[in-house]
Amino acid sequence: MNRAGNGRKVCALGVAGVLTGTVLAGCGDDDGSGSSQRGGTREQGTQAVRSAYDRTAEEDTAKVKLRVQTSAQGRSETANGQGAVDLEDGDSVLTLAVQGQRIEQRVIDQVLYQKMPKGQAPGGKPWIKIDLGKVAAERGTGDQSLSDPARSAAYAKAITDKDVTKKGTATIDGVRTTRYRVSVDVAELPDGDTLRKQVGPTLPMDVWLDDEGRMRRQQIDMAVKAAPGSTQRSSTDASTSPGKVTVRTVMDLTDFGTEVEADPPPAGQVTDMTGQALEQGRKGDGRS
Repeated sequence: MNRAGNGRKVCALGVAGVLTGTVLAGCGDDDGSGSSQRGGTREQGTQAVRSAYDRTAEEDTAKVKLRVQTSAQGRSETANGQGAVDLEDGDSVLTLAVQGQRIEQRVIDQVLYQKMPKGQAPGGKPWIKIDLGKVAAERGTGDQSLSDPARSAAYAKAITDKDVTKKGTATIDGVRTTRYRVSVDVAELPDGDTLRKQVGPTLPMDVWLDDEGRMRRQQIDMAVKAAPGSTQRSSTDASTSPGKVTVRTVMDLTDFGTEVEADPPPAGQVTDMTGQALEQGRKGDGRS
C-alpha cells in the first residue's frame, strides 16, 4: 500500500462537499483546555497530526458522516450526509440532505456523480457528473490543491510545531479522542499563492485522534472569496463580510473496514456537467 498516496484521500469528502455546494456544519465548543504546550509535548502533537493521515488510511475504508455549513449575506444553510469512503482510492458513496431534499452522491476515480431530486436534473436524466480532475487542472491548481479531494495530505506536510495546539479530550461515537487545533500556512501548500487568493493566509483545522492515532473527526473552516461581481452584502455577523462565503465542514469517521460499493451509474442516465463547471470557473476568475 502506498501510504503517502493513501493518506491524501482521508479528507476527500469534506472538500468534495465544498465543491458541490453542500456546505455547512457546526461542531463542538472549544473548551480551551491544554492550550499551552511547550517543547516535547508540542512536538509530539505535531507528529501525531502528521501521522494521522497515514494511520487512518491504513484502515482502507470507513463509514463517514458530514455536516457542512455555509454562511453568506447574513444567512446560513445546512447540509448533512452519511455514507462510506474508500480511504485507499478516494471513492465514496454518500446520501446528502440539502434544504429538505435528498441527493445521492458518488465520487469514483475523481469524477463526481449526483442524483438530483426529481425534475431538477438537466437533460431529462436523473444523474449529473463533474470531472473534478479536469476542473482542478483548468483552474491551474493541478491535482494538489484544495479543489482536488485526492491531495489533502499536503496539509500535514505544511504543519510545523508552532501550528499545532492540544485542546483537550472528547468522546466521539463512544470513542475517546484527543483534539488538536491546527493552523495550516497556506503558502506552504502546493500552489500556495493561488490558494491564498481563495482562502487567505491560513487554514484553520481541528482534528480529533483516537488512541491509535487515527482520525475520528476533522473540521475545516474556510472564508472563501466570492466571485468578482458578487452582490453579497455585509451582515451583523462579522464572520460574513462582503464578498465572502464562510464554510465549516465537519467529517466523522467510524466503523473502519466497512464495505464500500461505489459504481458509476449507467452512462445513459448521466448528463455531463463538466463543461458548465469549467465555464463557471472561468467567469469566477474573470476570464470570460
